[in-house]
Amino acid sequence: MKDTEAKKLATEMLTLADIEIDGVRPWDIKVHNEALYNRVFKQGTLGAGESYMDGWWDADRLDEFFYRVFASNIDREFAFNWRLIPYFAQAILFNRQSKSKSRKVGEQHYDIGNDLYKAMLDKRMVYTCAYWDKADNLDDAQEAKLDLVCKKLHLKKGMTILDIGCGWGSFAKYAAEKYDVKVLGITISKEQVQLATELCKGLPVEIRLQDYRDVNQKFDRIVSLGMFEHVGSKNHRAFMEVAHRCLKNDGLFLLHTIGSNVSVHSTNPWTDKYIFPNGVLPSIKQIGASIENLFIMEDLHNFGSNYDRTLMEWFKNFDKHWDKLKGKYGERFYRMWKFYLLSSAGGFRSRKLQLWQMVLSKNGIPGGYKSVR
Repeated sequence: MKDTEAKKLATEMLTLADIEIDGVRPWDIKVHNEALYNRVFKQGTLGAGESYMDGWWDADRLDEFFYRVFASNIDREFAFNWRLIPYFAQAILFNRQSKSKSRKVGEQHYDIGNDLYKAMLDKRMVYTCAYWDKADNLDDAQEAKLDLVCKKLHLKKGMTILDIGCGWGSFAKYAAEKYDVKVLGITISKEQVQLATELCKGLPVEIRLQDYRDVNQKFDRIVSLGMFEHVGSKNHRAFMEVAHRCLKNDGLFLLHTIGSNVSVHSTNPWTDKYIFPNGVLPSIKQIGASIENLFIMEDLHNFGSNYDRTLMEWFKNFDKHWDKLKGKYGERFYRMWKFYLLSSAGGFRSRKLQLWQMVLSKNGIPGGYKSVR
């Protein structure tokens, strides 16, 4: 369609989200290239993200822009078009999270640079949702989350813990220091292994570069914080079978994962290309099917609204330290990373995205599990 026709249609759709083109409010969109509208209609979310990276449009409050887009459901109109059918077909027909392909996200996302994550995250380098119940800063909120996990797992001195997707060793270090336990952390990121090993030096913590499918030891407890999003629906059952195999009969397994309100088999094309290749968010239905006849769900805790504030704090840190980072990463990366963090914040603010912590047991806790909040 002509650019003028595409603009008219976009204007009508954005009005449903209370967004104006070239308006004066912080969430209104500022368009710098009139070809934007056709690009988004033709390419969906990929076109929206890449055009932002190219400087074709802006919004003073990108998080608020996306909150309104998601809350109004107009994102569904931009999410799919026929040109992307091969992408979705590939996600359905092939196992994009097989062992041979699983390290792509480590190389592209987690190995991008420890300097970036040191600048963006809290002092312990926790790259998962913080717990803001009684905290008023990121450091305290992340420690509160780590301690919440330890208490939910009923950690006791001398226990052995498997941390699947250990990141930079934040949980392993905290649990070893505060609860006197022994931790094996596994990750597919070389950069994480190097820094986590350094940060956990002197503690009963081992960090390995290892796929979860290759672990074959028994542990008193298992924890996985923010890794299940990379497993993929074709591998949910295999992941749970590994956890079941590695957990002692009287053990507990805590799964912490971002979740989707609907069952899907792929993420949006922009996120897949630039941020989390081969990632896909699980639904409650998919998780439920994956644990059937393996685990009993003792506790389910949703604090997804906490991720909005966490992401805003991450962006604040990233933006504050950008002058020290821009020589290495460049302006296009800045716009990509800003789009990632603030669109995600809008997703959680609209409650389109969730954050679940689940406590699982193999045989049920005698007398029942007492929930911790």
